[in-house]
Amino acid sequence: MKVIECHGTDEVAKVYLAKNDKGNYIEFVESVQPPIPREEKWVLIISTLYGCPVDCKFCDAGGGYKGKVSYEEMLFQIDTLVESRYSDKKIPVKKFKIQFARMGEPAFNKDVLKLLGDFHDIYEAPGFMPSISTIAPEGTDRFFDKLLEIKNEKYNGSFQLQFSLHSTSEEERNHLIPIKKWHFEKIAAYGNTFYREGDRKITLNFALSEDSEFNVDKLLKYFDPEKFLIKITPLNPTYKAKANGLKSYFKDFRNDRKLDELKGVGYDYILSIGELEENQIGSNCGQYVISHKNSENKMKEGYNYIK
Repeated sequence: MKVIECHGTDEVAKVYLAKNDKGNYIEFVESVQPPIPREEKWVLIISTLYGCPVDCKFCDAGGGYKGKVSYEEMLFQIDTLVESRYSDKKIPVKKFKIQFARMGEPAFNKDVLKLLGDFHDIYEAPGFMPSISTIAPEGTDRFFDKLLEIKNEKYNGSFQLQFSLHSTSEEERNHLIPIKKWHFEKIAAYGNTFYREGDRKITLNFALSEDSEFNVDKLLKYFDPEKFLIKITPLNPTYKAKANGLKSYFKDFRNDRKLDELKGVGYDYILSIGELEENQIGSNCGQYVISHKNSENKMKEGYNYIK
């Protein structure tokens, strides 16, 4: 595995491109959250698959699946980023997060579990918090059973689990995420088991398009506000979203009455806007630099740092 390119800025985010000996490409990211200094919060986003078999309607990293990223290759991504700033692998960051979310559904790769189990034997990082973002594919129950064990043994109170829903309509969700996956009832049941007093609430993520259904009553039917929180993010500018006619609803959401509805029924919520500069860097969720580099018609909305 060898890094072949790096784009972005230390002040916001950097995207790294690497290639293995089979010629398969991988991407990983480091980012900060201005004006918070890196010593306070530092986020790494690594890939767990080469491509992704899910092929969500708004994610440029979907399609072209070429297999799982190995345990060693996941460590390579983390080591590349960590050792560039902390050569002794001692990471004195108060909130040091690794998201297994750049490319690929993590529940398809059991080596993610091994890495989570081994992490504190490899790195000295008292502020470490892993983040698993998943669509909860059908047939991955053993992964999630083991994830629960590891969380309770090693990360009690310092683990972020996020389910990507994107709509309160199961039919619309099936269109956006076109594989078999857990229904809301099963996600809720697992979340109720996963959550223990003192843990972070489980995140339900919605990257909303203009036509997305977002029904607070439906959320409340399945998801207990004492255990789940709602995260609303932009639908980032991607080639897939553009090709499928999806436009972000987020620009109007700050003043939307739905936020009052969430608060009124007891939900905590996060408006995760991020830095607009990340769209040009190509570091946001769903963006994939290789798709931009291979495109004949370059987007103007994002990836402007990449030629």
